[in-house]
Amino acid sequence: MPKIVLYQPDIAGNVGSIIRSCVAFNSDLHIIEPCGFVFDINRIKKSALDYLQFVKIFRYNSFENFFNQEIINKKQRLVLASTKASQNYRDFKFDNDDFIMFGRESSGVPNEIFNKINHRIFIPTTKNVRSLNIACACSIILAKTCENKSF
Repeated sequence: MPKIVLYQPDIAGNVGSIIRSCVAFNSDLHIIEPCGFVFDINRIKKSALDYLQFVKIFRYNSFENFFNQEIINKKQRLVLASTKASQNYRDFKFDNDDFIMFGRESSGVPNEIFNKINHRIFIPTTKNVRSLNIACACSIILAKTCENKSF
């Protein structure tokens, strides 16, 4: 199953909600630090509820460490979900081993990271919103990656 990557997440509650989605869709969670909050499992538990025990969480101290370890060394594909992307996620062909990355809630990913990633997707919305909540966007995309799978 595709894996979720959070780049320097800002909000502990969103991480907890994403953990629940990862459990629902059998996906691992990779977190690139530093987080915008003190990474404290007890803070995350409030929104992850009792699902925390069912997800594998991997933490990296920088994007470079994550990228070299998971993408370069394992020859995996990194897909960035971004409001600045040009390819609709509905038209994207996901692979089982994809890493799907989401940027910071407050600012996305820096331009140098955006430009380094070859696969960039967006979720179309009306012009009335700038973006979706990261946990909602994550769930939408994870559900798409699992369309033809049974658990």
